[in-house]
Amino acid sequence: MRYLNKSIEEIHKLLKNKEIKPITLVEEAFEQIENSKELNAYITLNKEEAIKKAKELEDKEVDNILFGLPIAIKDNIVTKGLRTTCASHMLDNFMPIYDATVIEKINAKNMIIIGKTNMDEFAMGSSSRTSYFGAPKNPWNREKISGGSSGGSATTIANRDVLFALGTDTGGSIRQPASYTGIVGMKPTYGRVSRFGLVAFASSLDQIGPMTRNVYENALLLNAIVGKDEKDLTSAKKEEEDFTRLIGKDITGMKIAVPNYFMSDIVNEEIKEKIKDTIKVLEEAGATVNYIDVKYLENAVTLYQIIAMGEASSNLARFDGIRYGFSKENPKNIEDLYLETRALGFGEEVKRRIMVGSYLLSGENSKTYYNKALSIRDDMKKEFENVFKEYDFIIGPTTTTTAYNLSDPMDDPLKSFMDDVLVIPVNMAGLPGLNLPIGFDKNHMPIGMQIIGAAFEEAKIYQLASLLEQKLDLELNPNGGEE
Repeated sequence: MRYLNKSIEEIHKLLKNKEIKPITLVEEAFEQIENSKELNAYITLNKEEAIKKAKELEDKEVDNILFGLPIAIKDNIVTKGLRTTCASHMLDNFMPIYDATVIEKINAKNMIIIGKTNMDEFAMGSSSRTSYFGAPKNPWNREKISGGSSGGSATTIANRDVLFALGTDTGGSIRQPASYTGIVGMKPTYGRVSRFGLVAFASSLDQIGPMTRNVYENALLLNAIVGKDEKDLTSAKKEEEDFTRLIGKDITGMKIAVPNYFMSDIVNEEIKEKIKDTIKVLEEAGATVNYIDVKYLENAVTLYQIIAMGEASSNLARFDGIRYGFSKENPKNIEDLYLETRALGFGEEVKRRIMVGSYLLSGENSKTYYNKALSIRDDMKKEFENVFKEYDFIIGPTTTTTAYNLSDPMDDPLKSFMDDVLVIPVNMAGLPGLNLPIGFDKNHMPIGMQIIGAAFEEAKIYQLASLLEQKLDLELNPNGGEE
């Protein structure tokens, strides 16, 4: 019996009673990662430091439920003294000299960082196949993608290497891989979690969030990482709250909306049928579910392309071969240094997005495209706000298909955006959204449902998700074994 297959309450009790030590969990995590290294979930392991910290914690009081537990960190969140690459050749030897705010919060809970997880290069992609280090694989079927851009974090949770991982979500990058791998992934309200120390992709969209085995553990990790941060000017000033407080509460009388667009022909029939089955479960539990029209959803991908690419081209301008990261040796002149460093340091997808983004922001184009996109995004946000005046939640499929083959061609630049067509609107509106596994397709690949709430209503989302999790009672360990 693996300790990391037990519930978090059981593990906490064993640690509290000194029946096991943090080193037991750390060694078990590394053993599982070693046995599954072909999954390619990690770019950098933190073995020496993790073992050192685990031993240091042996004599300390177990003062919180996350104490001594291993956690994986997506490799675009900076970690002092631990390599942070963003899955790019540009940063493949970058060693940060400070911790991101979320890492400081993780350390304050005495959690133990196991390593940095694989991802799409600079979080640009939907399959993690743009990684300089090769794509992570899906534990349910190793011929298939684990999704992106937080693919490594999704893989390591699904494979039960660790209980907790951090991902980032710019246009669905937590929820989409969570759906493909059968785990719980939460994209919090924009501003809920500090972005200080997150290597920026699109600053007005990026959010760090928790990826876990189940709903309760997800809420616990969100508890640990939220809060106002003076180092992040977009950080929201909100009172601290316990996101687990509504878990187990009745949902009778709640009103839930299903956008017709989410159930249109863009979505695979098997997934739509599973959503309909889940709607019946909600109605039996006392909720009212209505199909509605929500304006602007069909525009979300176009808006995302304009806003995200524009902001990416601006954010990635700092990688010039001078201050840090990869640098072309023996350049002819300063222009050659810039051109060759960026040509060799960035992958094809990143270069494509930088080029398109630079065009969108140049001259009059910024008014024609970027400013117009921001205006329509405001309209979309207001449309969501109007829906939430009448409804408690919006639900629908997280993805249009289940995970597809790693060998599928990557030559369609629109495909990675269409993979995220259902999840992008949440980022456009800055809302919280959670992926919950709700079943499997005929090939036993996980199907996910997205639960969207009003701004800062994460606790209510967990309330609904926990009820469904309990009612559906799925076996979500691809390796079998006791949960």
